Amino acid sequence: MTHGFPELVVGGLLIAPFVTYALVALVILVLLRPLLLIVNFENFFSNPPVAMLSVYITVLATLIVLF
Repeated sequence: MTHGFPELVVGGLLIAPFVTYALVALVILVLLRPLLLIVNFENFFSNPPVAMLSVYITVLATLIVLF
């Protein structure tokens, strides 16, 4: 049995669910950023951009697993 993934339709253009998840993860990351700055998240890592990328990937993977 196949699983039908809900596609986002914008102006007749079908957008894959992954793109929707990626955009939602980006919005969540933007909302989390002030909280991460308050707790000095970037000071715990030698390469803060890679740490932020890891947070983004974690949020994206969580969205994919949950939905």
